[in-house]
Amino acid sequence: MLDVLKIEKAFGTRKAVDGLSLQLRPGEILGLLGPNGAGKTTTVAMIAGLLIPDAGEVRIQGRKIQGDQDPLKRQLGLVPQDMALYEDLTAEENLTLFGALYGLGGKDLEAAKVRVLESVGLHDRRKDSVATYSGGMKRRLNLAVALLHDPALLILDEPTVGVDPQSRNAIFETLEALRAAGKALLYTTHYMEEAERLCDRIVIMDSGRMLAEDTLGGLLTRLPVANVLCVDFDSELTLSAFDGLETEACVSSLTFTRGRLRVGLQDLCLDVPRVLQKLADRGLRWSHLECERSSLENVFLALTGRSLRDA
Repeated sequence: MLDVLKIEKAFGTRKAVDGLSLQLRPGEILGLLGPNGAGKTTTVAMIAGLLIPDAGEVRIQGRKIQGDQDPLKRQLGLVPQDMALYEDLTAEENLTLFGALYGLGGKDLEAAKVRVLESVGLHDRRKDSVATYSGGMKRRLNLAVALLHDPALLILDEPTVGVDPQSRNAIFETLEALRAAGKALLYTTHYMEEAERLCDRIVIMDSGRMLAEDTLGGLLTRLPVANVLCVDFDSELTLSAFDGLETEACVSSLTFTRGRLRVGLQDLCLDVPRVLQKLADRGLRWSHLECERSSLENVFLALTGRSLRDA
């Protein structure tokens, strides 16, 4: 559905995007993550045809967009970071206006308005002025506008900024339904838990370049320790009680502090039973077990660094 081929964009001496390539298939959500100033919004603008790349190209359904009037742009839906709504109009009036811009009218437009308002849970508030909406409702209407012309490719630039948990969940459910219907979605966000829940694949970028692209599981394997088994002991033990355990093939790391043993493992399903059997063989009895999994945030910080940067 979408091929981005080595695109570049500079603003003066600053290169915002530097040779970025990515691919998005139908029925897939691709997450685009990066710190402030990484080039995410510039990338989105080039994909949407709002900016012309200095080099490289963007192809939709195998073809490059030829100007603003190219019918191929009708395959795109854009949910911008900033709200694109007229607050003095009702939700229905906003959709009528944007529908006319998309070239929709008559029964087709009326049916489309009902479809998108129901999909974002706003049909019962369609006659109300947008100025009376909560922040979450405005975000959902912003999404409805982008869906009005039934695009095959939906681009979402941080669509849940400042929304309440209920509205965020409603947006997630809408996006998951779109994926199930075969739509292709490009999703930028600062919220790691959103990417973990929604995205089939994740691109991490910084300084305009791609640092990594993989599934969540694939990204987690890039960390030295992907999972940790924590074992609590009641008895007074010292680290010597676990001598030799760190040499086991499945053990990546081992620490023991204040009665808690932390064992780094790559595969919880395979490795936890092995470690527990080794402990039992030594006659060690534990009082509590728990597992910790590395997160996308750990991967993100490992790749982009922990220092604060302002765009």
